[in-house]
Amino acid sequence: MNYYVLLLTFFSSMGYSQKQMDEKATPQTQNSYLQPAFQLTQKAAFELLNRANQQATNLNKRVSIAILDNAGNNLVLAKGDDVGPHNTEAARRKAYTALSTKTATWVLLRNAEKNSDTKNLTTLPELLLLSGGCPIWYDGKVIGSVGVAGGGSPENDDRIAKAASLPEYGITTTN
Repeated sequence: MNYYVLLLTFFSSMGYSQKQMDEKATPQTQNSYLQPAFQLTQKAAFELLNRANQQATNLNKRVSIAILDNAGNNLVLAKGDDVGPHNTEAARRKAYTALSTKTATWVLLRNAEKNSDTKNLTTLPELLLLSGGCPIWYDGKVIGSVGVAGGGSPENDDRIAKAASLPEYGITTTN
């Protein structure tokens, strides 16, 4: 009889401890391990490319353009006709710089020149502090970036990059 009481106590305590463990494992808030994130679609990336290309055409320029997602992956990387091959990589690095710093490269470049502490940004291998890179914003969050190279001047690259936006959908190059 004592054997059965001991066995019954053992099994009932196992069930109780398991229940306690399950309750502790349940997250207190449902989103403590997840964040909602907006993702640029391929369709959006091509439309952003088209809008930047239209601005380049308006300026009578041919450029290379990179559109990155929020993780820095290439969505579109297009070399402009008769544009030097180095410009394609420069466009990607400008986009990466804008994405990782959440700052237009034109602004970043100007701030780095003024502040001796930020001049070290030029030593990071992937960052490129040349104008023509802009973060792409939606609802206050960076969802990607655009980089432009080969426009003939820092002002042109910046102007063309800023044109890569879809304001009618809330997707812009300014926050």
